[in-house]
Amino acid sequence: MNSISSENKKKIQKVIHDEVFRIVAECGEELGKPVFVIGGYVRDVILERPSKDMDFVIAGSGIALAELVAKKLKATKVSFFKTYGTAMIHYKGFDLEFVGARKESYKRESRNPMIEDGTLEDDQRRRDFTINAMAISLNKDNYGTLIDPFGGIEHLEKGVIKTPLDPDVTFSDDPLRMMRAVRFASQLDFNIDSDVFKALKVNKNRIEIITQERITDEMNKIILSNHPSIGFKSLFSSGILQLIFPEMADLHGVENKNGKTHKDNFYHTLEVLENILPNTNDLWLRWAAIMHDIAKPPTKRFHPKVGWTFHGHEDKGARMVPIIFKRMKLPLDHKMKFVQKMVQLHLRPIALTKEIVTDSALRRLLFDANQDLEALMKLCRADITSKNETKVKKYLERFSEVENKIKKVEERDRIRNWQPPVSGEVIIKTFNLKPCKHIGNIKDAIKEAILEGEIENNYDAAYNFMLIKGEELGLIAQTN
Repeated sequence: MNSISSENKKKIQKVIHDEVFRIVAECGEELGKPVFVIGGYVRDVILERPSKDMDFVIAGSGIALAELVAKKLKATKVSFFKTYGTAMIHYKGFDLEFVGARKESYKRESRNPMIEDGTLEDDQRRRDFTINAMAISLNKDNYGTLIDPFGGIEHLEKGVIKTPLDPDVTFSDDPLRMMRAVRFASQLDFNIDSDVFKALKVNKNRIEIITQERITDEMNKIILSNHPSIGFKSLFSSGILQLIFPEMADLHGVENKNGKTHKDNFYHTLEVLENILPNTNDLWLRWAAIMHDIAKPPTKRFHPKVGWTFHGHEDKGARMVPIIFKRMKLPLDHKMKFVQKMVQLHLRPIALTKEIVTDSALRRLLFDANQDLEALMKLCRADITSKNETKVKKYLERFSEVENKIKKVEERDRIRNWQPPVSGEVIIKTFNLKPCKHIGNIKDAIKEAILEGEIENNYDAAYNFMLIKGEELGLIAQTN
């Protein structure tokens, strides 16, 4: 048992007298079994992090405890999982999970444990990390006492990820815990203990028995964490990234030829990801930051006069997005299309900072980015990286100028969320046409004329232009 500071005692006392804990304690007493709140909720109380999940363990039946608690709370949303001996109550925005204390053993070819009844210490021993193995007693003789046999409180204070058991055993038993170690380091800004990290390297191939859905779920949590770059560096250094996301691992490294080098695109990608964090909590925009240069390795070429180039990496990258999403079991709907679009367009706004900007170029960007313009601009701003701070400052100033010009063009020409001023129906009626290619050709010509600034974006200008194009195509306008 580890000593606990008076400050941490106060944190526990602040929450332990809430209604839910009192009722769980009463139910445990009625059943004649000791009960405890355990795991992540205890960790988050100490760290003063918000938590909506409460895990309760009883030296008896978790289902029996849940049934009694649900009755006293008058809870209606209760789920029972009799196969696993667990139950879940949804109550006032919280998820209360109940389980009987147990010990686990594993077969090497599976992460599904064989379970048998156990003591509280058995239950704590099977937990993934010491910071998730702490429990608070809800029993009359020591109500509110922290039970911490593996030094979790000390490891919280030191900011380190350690396992209750030998980490080789912990990770071999359930390899998903390797991803969880990296995820907690990213979320909490903690270090992974050196022995634990060695075990990540030794057991990395065990990740192959984990389903892609579980791996991707942990990766998404890393991406949404406060410091995802910590997670990706750990995944790369341990060799896990090379197994689960080889395209990202391939970004790593610098090649020197004839004294000419290129930037390490792995660390550049992480810098872009970190740059975008203050401006978005959107998972898919963060995925776009990760994927924006994903095709640089396959498009890398060396030219003696200009050095290293990555021509077409935005097009190749956009084609790679659905392939990677499909393999990773990520959604193939509008979210994937959004990431694909960001990868395809990410060079466009930055290119505008290097040249004289025409209204036509701005209109085309507005048209192509459409409702995703703000997201694209956030990505491009994050993509401006260099060790030369003066250079970065100069680019950002130019980028701000481009943003201002885009705003003015949009206010004047209303290209964003663009709809053709003249519809296909009007073209058909005007020239008495049946469905044919002329309709699409006229619509495209009107769009190009507006984007090039040849005509204004309104019905009258577009209608008159339509008549001219129709005449060029040999079509005869109908008169009323």
